[in-house]
Amino acid sequence: MTFEALTRHLALGAALALLSALVVAFMIRFPVMDPPEARKAHKVPTPRGGGVGIVVAFMTGIAALYVAARFARIEEMQFLGVIAAALAIAIVSFIDDVKNLRFSAKLAAQTLAALVAIGSGLVVDRIAIPWVGELSLGYWGALATVFWIVGCTNAVNFMDGLDGLVGGTCLIVCAVLAVVAAGQGGWFVYATALLLGSGILGFLPFNLHPARIFMGDVGSQFLGFMLAVLAVAAAGFDSAQISFLIVPLLMFGLLADAAFTLLRRALKGVSVAAPHRAHLYQTAQLSGVPIRVVAGIHWGFALFHGGLVWLFLALPGTMKPLVVLPALAVQATWAAYVVVRMRRAGLSWQD
Repeated sequence: MTFEALTRHLALGAALALLSALVVAFMIRFPVMDPPEARKAHKVPTPRGGGVGIVVAFMTGIAALYVAARFARIEEMQFLGVIAAALAIAIVSFIDDVKNLRFSAKLAAQTLAALVAIGSGLVVDRIAIPWVGELSLGYWGALATVFWIVGCTNAVNFMDGLDGLVGGTCLIVCAVLAVVAAGQGGWFVYATALLLGSGILGFLPFNLHPARIFMGDVGSQFLGFMLAVLAVAAAGFDSAQISFLIVPLLMFGLLADAAFTLLRRALKGVSVAAPHRAHLYQTAQLSGVPIRVVAGIHWGFALFHGGLVWLFLALPGTMKPLVVLPALAVQATWAAYVVVRMRRAGLSWQD
C-alpha cells in the first residue's frame, strides 16, 4: 500500500468517525433511555442506542467501498449478503433497544443473519489440529460457522455492561486486524475493519466513564456480528484456513469471560438467557475495582492478544493454534484474581 493510499484511507476514517460522533450526539439529544436496575452498573437513567452512530458510519463507508473501491470487495453475492445481514441485525437490535424483545426473537434474528452470511459463501470448512494436521469439516463446517457467528454476536452483547469496555476493546481489535489484513493482502478485511474502527472512534469518547450514552444492542450485536464475519473472511488468508483464529484471538478477553460465565451458569442449572450480573468483569467492579480500571484491563488484554497475533503469524503450519495457550493462562489468572477479590469482599455470584 502506498503512502498516498494510506493517507486517503485515514482521511475517510476520520470523516466517518466525525459522522459517527454527530449521530451519537443526536442520540443523546433525542434519547432512548436506559433506566438503572439491580443488574446494571449505572445509577441514573442514561441514553442508549449510541451504536447507531457506528452503524451509520459503517454503512456510509461500505457504500463508498462498494461503488469506488473494487480492490477491497469480495465476490458480490458474499459482499451484499453480509451487508444485508448486518443491517438486519442492526435494525432488529435497535427495535430491541426501544421495546426490549424476547431473547428467543433476538436469537432467531441472529441465526437467520448468520445463515444469510453462510448462504452467500462465507464458511469455514477446514480445521488445523497441532500434530494431527488439517481436517475437513464437511457439512459440519456450516454448522460450526453458524455457532461461531451467533456465539460471537451474543458474547459481545453480553460483555457490553461497563463504560468503555467493549468500545475500547473492539477499537483495538479493529486497528490490529486492519494492520494484519493489509500485510496479508486481505483488502476486504482491512477495509471493513477500518470502517468499523472509524465508527467506534466517533462513539467511544461519549461512552468513557462516566458514560453520556451506552452503545445499546444496536451497537454491540452489530459489532459482534461483523467481527464474527471478519473472522470467517480472514480464514482466506491461508489455504488451511488457520487464519480464522486471528479474530477470536484478538477478542479472547471478551469471549473467555462470556464463555466462563455461561458455562458456570449452565452447570448450576440457571438460565443462560436470564438477565444477571455475574460476568467476571461485573464481579470485579462489584468487588471494588474501578470501572475505568476494569475497562483498561480489557483494553490491555486486547493489546496483549495483538502481540500474540504476530507470534501466530510467525509460527509454522498447524502449530499456530498453540498460541492460544498464553491467552488462556492470562484469562485463568484474571479469573482467579476476581474470585479472590469476590471472596474477600464477601460477595457471591450475582445470579
